[in-house]
Amino acid sequence: MTPVNDNLILIGGKSASGKSASLMNIRDPAGVMYFNCESGKKLPFRNEFQNFTITDPMEVLKGFQVAETKPEVHTIVVDTLTYLMDMYESVYVIPADDGRSAWQGYAQFFRQLMQSYVARSTKNVIFFAHLKDQLNETEMVNETFVPIKGATQNNGVESFFSVVLSSKRVSTDSLQPYQDMLALDTVTDHGLLNVTEDNLLDTYKHVFQTRNTVNERIRSPIGMWSRSETYIDNDIQNVLDRLNTHYHPQP
Repeated sequence: MTPVNDNLILIGGKSASGKSASLMNIRDPAGVMYFNCESGKKLPFRNEFQNFTITDPMEVLKGFQVAETKPEVHTIVVDTLTYLMDMYESVYVIPADDGRSAWQGYAQFFRQLMQSYVARSTKNVIFFAHLKDQLNETEMVNETFVPIKGATQNNGVESFFSVVLSSKRVSTDSLQPYQDMLALDTVTDHGLLNVTEDNLLDTYKHVFQTRNTVNERIRSPIGMWSRSETYIDNDIQNVLDRLNTHYHPQP
């Protein structure tokens, strides 16, 4: 039997919401394998990651295998799952003579990635993905989710992850109530939401949303985040640290 990977994270967000920038403070950056699925688009900051431009989805599967042979690698980042699956469609589905079989391969690739490679990984695994807003005509509400084609959409990409956070740009006025709650909280780590002078001048801040407030598929283990931590800095290292303390609390 394969041990459960406690550090399996999906960060969903719209473009320019601060997803990639959340990697800036990750510790030991040389131990990060970064799989760039967005045509080699540069990260918005200088880094010492092991950077790989993905041009064939199968390279990601190979990358997970290689990572397991390198003790110095502690984290794998796939940026983004959305573009990875679009790439699979372009490379393997559209040129195929048998479209039905090709779409079955599309669904099987995603299941194989998650159930055979991600599930067996001993590394921190972080996926970024783009979000889509869509009207649920049955309940007449707008839902926000990671789009993927085929039968996999029925279960939802998010169901494969233990932690799903949303990367957002939120006004500083909207964050003020959560700062006030943090100020009154004697237990929670107050350092996870820092509104700077620059944020106040810009009137917004890039954050992670950790708790579901409307029709989004945000999820985390029960008790991992307090209500006062509904919004936190978009810093992936803070999320990894919290996961570690949640599953491995110090006596």
